Amino acid sequence: MRIHDWAGSPLGSPDTWPPCLRSTVSLLLGSRFPMFVAFGPELGFLYNDAYVEILGDKHPAALGGHFQDIWSEIWPDIIPLVERAMSGEATWSENMPLTMNRHGYDEPTWFTFSYSPVRDEQDRVAGMFCACTETTGRVLAEAALRENEARLRFLDRLGREAANSTDADDILATTTRMVAEHLGLSNCAYADMDPDEDGFTIRGDWAAEGSPSIVGHYSLADFGRRAVEDLGAGRPLVINDNLAELAPEEAATFQAIGIAATICMPLVKDGRLTALMAIHDRVPRRWTDHELALIGEVTERSWAHIERVRAVAALREAVGDLEALNATLEQRVEERSSRLLETEEVLRQSQKLEAVGQLTGGVAHDFNNLLTIIRSSVDFLLRPDLPEARRSRYLNAVSDTVERASRLTGQLLAFARRQTLQPVTIDVGARLQALADLLDTITGARIKVVTELPERPCFIEVDVSQFETALVNMAVNARDAMDGEGTLTLRLACGASLPAIRGHAGSPGPFAAISLRDTGCGIAPDVQARVFEPFFTTKDVGKGTGLGLSQVFGFAKQSGGDVTFESTLSRGTTFTLYLPQVAEMGSSEAQDIEPAPVEPGGAGHRVLVVEDNIEVGRFATQILHDLGYETTWATSAEEALDKLGPHGGDFDVVFSDVVMPGMGGIKLATLLRSTLPDLPVVLASGYSHVLARDGTHGFEVLSKPYSADQVSRVLRRAVHGRRRSPTERT
Repeated sequence: MRIHDWAGSPLGSPDTWPPCLRSTVSLLLGSRFPMFVAFGPELGFLYNDAYVEILGDKHPAALGGHFQDIWSEIWPDIIPLVERAMSGEATWSENMPLTMNRHGYDEPTWFTFSYSPVRDEQDRVAGMFCACTETTGRVLAEAALRENEARLRFLDRLGREAANSTDADDILATTTRMVAEHLGLSNCAYADMDPDEDGFTIRGDWAAEGSPSIVGHYSLADFGRRAVEDLGAGRPLVINDNLAELAPEEAATFQAIGIAATICMPLVKDGRLTALMAIHDRVPRRWTDHELALIGEVTERSWAHIERVRAVAALREAVGDLEALNATLEQRVEERSSRLLETEEVLRQSQKLEAVGQLTGGVAHDFNNLLTIIRSSVDFLLRPDLPEARRSRYLNAVSDTVERASRLTGQLLAFARRQTLQPVTIDVGARLQALADLLDTITGARIKVVTELPERPCFIEVDVSQFETALVNMAVNARDAMDGEGTLTLRLACGASLPAIRGHAGSPGPFAAISLRDTGCGIAPDVQARVFEPFFTTKDVGKGTGLGLSQVFGFAKQSGGDVTFESTLSRGTTFTLYLPQVAEMGSSEAQDIEPAPVEPGGAGHRVLVVEDNIEVGRFATQILHDLGYETTWATSAEEALDKLGPHGGDFDVVFSDVVMPGMGGIKLATLLRSTLPDLPVVLASGYSHVLARDGTHGFEVLSKPYSADQVSRVLRRAVHGRRRSPTERT
């Protein structure tokens, strides 16, 4: 309004506006309700922002224009109300229908509004004020609701009456009669498309008294180009009731058969187009969307019912054939299912081979690196002139590399859930508090480690070493994601439920939920599904093996829990480890206490070594002999029992492999615990699915590869505690 050029407006410059106009304009500009004022002899037009939506494309040209010119299309409808307001009488109209042109086309609208006279300082009527609201949406919604209710009532009544018929002709007759009555039609009929689709036959019509029958065959040419195109495309055919809009030959065709309007709703059934034709004889009529939709729905329902009736009849006539066909079909389905299962098995094997190939490649790569160090070191150690300092360096390199290989094997077994776990009960909150300093050291000075722990104790039963390794692996992953700077939050929630993870069902628990949240770069969506795969890493070459998170995954699953994560690019990642919570501290907590040091050395103790592998057995007896033990070697559990005899053969300890042909080490140890309870048994295993699945059965287990010092300490500890019970020894 400020920038508007008022020179050509019937209102003149705003500086000349009388006080009554100024106050009225101030009122409408301060309101969010649609308002306008028409002022002066020529009814100059002013309005507020809320009225702009009602004007549509007429804004902003309507500003300052003539009221009659702006709403010329509805002027004949509203002029009586305008005249009453200009004569001093206020008016009120509710849901008044008006056909407006606001967007380049006529549209039906409804408005509730009031016209009030605006008086000047001499109490003369100088203009009129309008407050209005458009009710088009509500009026149309109420009308649609009424139409829908009427449609549903009609369809319900039609369905109940048609359901009593078991003959297609009876169903069509009932339908055509009821549709004609409901829509006020003089003719209503069904039409079937000819098999060759060159024409159609109108049949089963229902015609009002005095109306001509339209039963008969018609070629598509009779309906002209427009009919052919619409019918051929499968669209509803609407031939306008105004014959003047038709081509002369089309109009002549319709006049010849006495039809002024035809509505055809196509429906294809078994390659034939079947349609309900509603014909209004000679009287001009425009069909509403509601009526057209009703005709289409009636057509669908009628033919659906007819098809059900026909299907039942056909089934009754073909029971014998169907039984024979069913037997043949069952055989074919069985054969096809068998072939499908074979195909699926081939696919699974292919996927397994691909996964094994990927895993083998990763293992071969890492182990070849380790073996390169060992082989090169051994080559130099074989040189007679090697200085002692370099000899010591190469020996240390071999020892360190064997330790790295052992850790690599442990990570692979952890992922495969085949590692030997030795669970104890711990207060997980206290353990996390103690680990915070370690994680702080691992992550570096620029990463702040924050702990959020509950006040009450929370207990879990886990292999402490593997648990701490899992946390360290997650912390290292978080450190790398933050590029050495950010915040790592270690949080514990007790009594949590296990959510559904990776398609597996959840569990009410309770579980201890240990989460590590970082502020790093996040994980890209396209690699999130591969996070726990072994040897998969997004880090640069040489900066990670890709086994850290796979160890976390395997440890969690083998411990009866699971691990999941949430990640957003550039906002960080949260890994959550779920482990089963136990009610209270068990006696196994004592196992978490580091035992007192035991000096290596055999001190003449007699050891029965049970090992089926010749190289390992020879090496084990050799190192035990060098450590001061007296050794006897049995290559099987059965041979070991013969050497022990009924009284233990004066052996101080049995040192047995787990995986052996015939009787395995666990079965041997269990048998000896019942027959020779005072004879300690130490098991050694590089891998055993039995140990991974069922635990250690209360026996001490030494993991391969072991050092001479490790085996000596374990045997000395076993001999030292031989008078204790097996439960106490574990």
